[in-house]
Amino acid sequence: MNRFFFLLLLVALMPVAALAQYDFLTAHRGVIKGGYDFWVYTPEDYYYSQEHTPVVIFLHGASLCGRDINRSRRYGPLDAIVRGREIPALVIVPQNPGGSWSPKKVLDVLDWTRQHYPCDSTRVYVLGMSLGGYGTMDFAGTYPDRVAAALAMCGGSTLRDVQPLGQVPLWIIHGTADRAVNVRESKKVVAALEAEHNDSRLRYDWWQGANHGAPARVFYLKKTYQWLFSHCLREEGRPLHRDITIDRSELKNAYTDMMKNAPKPEVIDGEEDEL
Repeated sequence: MNRFFFLLLLVALMPVAALAQYDFLTAHRGVIKGGYDFWVYTPEDYYYSQEHTPVVIFLHGASLCGRDINRSRRYGPLDAIVRGREIPALVIVPQNPGGSWSPKKVLDVLDWTRQHYPCDSTRVYVLGMSLGGYGTMDFAGTYPDRVAAALAMCGGSTLRDVQPLGQVPLWIIHGTADRAVNVRESKKVVAALEAEHNDSRLRYDWWQGANHGAPARVFYLKKTYQWLFSHCLREEGRPLHRDITIDRSELKNAYTDMMKNAPKPEVIDGEEDEL
């Protein structure tokens, strides 16, 4: 009889034991030789969703480069989660020690995470701003068959050929008053895709008068993730969805709508946010 009750207790505790291997937020340092250190966030119901869980990769800007991995949490999806934004996905945040983002190293982080965290490989999304905006387009343009949708803000691309970006549902946002990365950098990508009539999966917004830091509030909006999650590699033709829009006026309450008493995130890349 004691053996019977012991087995019942063991079965009851199995989900808890299995879940214990997935921490809410885990820093992975030195697990990829010569690669990036990175954070992995697991959503609240991850134990039950696992292989159905989408993946969000966030690439930060130059101000967060370095060797202190905690710097990469100062703004973006992880900070949004701390402030109350629910993001039902694995959130991967690599830290770039310096220089341009390497698409291959970002892919190494994604592949390592897939090996250790079950997830839906057909719903992988990448977003970033400034240096991370470049990284977003470079990664999506290098591996268009791995990215279900991408959102690049106040960046550009270092790729010699940006045409593979035409395979990816891509949303570009850039402020016209950006003094750190001129809006021309994003417009070059748009012009190259349009010149080849390769822009059916492209949307872009030029925010009049917005400075470099203004788009950072997009990371804190629920709509941002709804738009990303609406895309999937399995969807025939991989169409870009336009039913979700983000108006600049919505950004005014992006922080306060989540946590009214939370402090405002720090200035992005050294520029004041004029919103």
